[in-house]
Amino acid sequence: MAETRLSGVAVSPGCASGPVVRIAESLGEPPRSPKPADPQAEAARIVPAAQAVAARLEELAAKADGEAADILLTTAAMAADPALAVEAERLVVAEELPAPRAIYDSAAGFARSLAAAGGYLAERVRDIEDVRDRIVAELLGVAPPGVPELTAPSVLVARDLAPADTAGLDPATVLALVTEQGGPTSHTAILARALGIPAVVAVRGLLALDADALLVDGDTGTVEPADPASPVRTAARTAADWDGVGTTSDGHRIKVLGNVGSVADARAAADAGAEGVGLFRTEFCYLGASAEPTVAEQRAAYAAVLAPFSGKPVTVRTLDAGADKPLAFLAQEAEPNPALGVRGLRIAFDRPDVLDRQLEAIAGAVKDSGADVAVMAPMVATAAEAAWFADRARAAGIRRAGVMIEIPAAALAAREILAVTDFVSVGTNDLAQYTFAADRQLGAVAALNDPWQPALLRLLRLVGDAAADAGKPAGVCGEAAADPLLARVLAGLGMTSLSMNAAAIRAVGAGLAESTMDECKVAAEAALAGDRPRP
Repeated sequence: MAETRLSGVAVSPGCASGPVVRIAESLGEPPRSPKPADPQAEAARIVPAAQAVAARLEELAAKADGEAADILLTTAAMAADPALAVEAERLVVAEELPAPRAIYDSAAGFARSLAAAGGYLAERVRDIEDVRDRIVAELLGVAPPGVPELTAPSVLVARDLAPADTAGLDPATVLALVTEQGGPTSHTAILARALGIPAVVAVRGLLALDADALLVDGDTGTVEPADPASPVRTAARTAADWDGVGTTSDGHRIKVLGNVGSVADARAAADAGAEGVGLFRTEFCYLGASAEPTVAEQRAAYAAVLAPFSGKPVTVRTLDAGADKPLAFLAQEAEPNPALGVRGLRIAFDRPDVLDRQLEAIAGAVKDSGADVAVMAPMVATAAEAAWFADRARAAGIRRAGVMIEIPAAALAAREILAVTDFVSVGTNDLAQYTFAADRQLGAVAALNDPWQPALLRLLRLVGDAAADAGKPAGVCGEAAADPLLARVLAGLGMTSLSMNAAAIRAVGAGLAESTMDECKVAAEAALAGDRPRP
């Protein structure tokens, strides 16, 4: 057996070894021939096939909960989207394509549009490809690609894994997950963390590695052949004894909070022991809406999410939409580079009425829920933008206003921004993407989006120092906060709160409780001084 060690991006902590099960590749491009004898009858096969796929995904969602259920339902909605079927039916009739090829080409058009949009929508390309493959398999009468039924605990190896497949994984039989593609902020990575499955992504050369068993280290990002005759072993952090208070062992307070975007997320975070919410994503109230939700509709939706945190701190992020997350009622123009275009707070400069109505709804939801709410704006680049937002939020009756640090310019101007706001929160996902000019969904550059990158941590040091000097809070709400080892580094860099998915809360809290603040500072200095992203 070759003693080959490969490296990728560690995205879910823990270590495991065991026999390899390889996930089958996509079915590939269906042929364009033979032409259907009856194009109308051939076209009529498409909607029932799509409906069957959607129904199966909905059945899986009913057995899941939290983020997994949300993603499965979203994928089911994509399968049932009439636009996908209508275009495929047109291709069958107009170009005399077989139905499988027509759905393949129809999905390809949608995927190109999503990829061109960038950001959030580009993250959905893998979803539409998964839906495409499932519908093609249904039309061909074959089993869809995906995770096979596991008869024993195994390490899953794949080129990439569809979010719907990841959501259905059973941690009792999936020891670890390794992919050759993907990135640290993909749905697959986020779900692996939520399920507590060690995972490494963007492992170049993985599929060419000839090994019957693998040892996967989700802390360091290494993957190497293991002895298939040795017993399966797993090692995961235990956090059962965490007391629910985010603090270092010598009493320095670091709040451990949840990231939420739905009522289910909020309940999961509360059940996991979150001390509050560090990031409440409000986009769920807008996405898919043909018209702007009314203030009353928004107020009710926000209050339902806030309810589990009555009396606790919750930071609500205002609408983070724009060219990469287009909303019909905003009627924005197409942009050549949406990731650098009019998104987040930049929308409000042209449409302050939309922001004002959202702030009014949030203020009303505070009264309804009893939560201790602050608001923050996304995609802020300058202190002037931060001041404009903070003034508007306070005028709406919201006591505390801050901003997201997602753009390098904002990190460099942290002192000026903190002079006009009450707090800042670092979105490490976008900050890494913009710092390294590396699309966070592109596997080929995934290593640059590793949150352990020293250059990224140096920006966080600037933010932490500025916050300490101003006597104001600075948190991290990106996926970096979900890594128990990196959490200690972030504390050492001056972060006063960490916000993450529900599954990571107890492990992060327990990790902080095991370390003194001096130890966190030593870890931070070591990470800053490195020339490569490793713990």
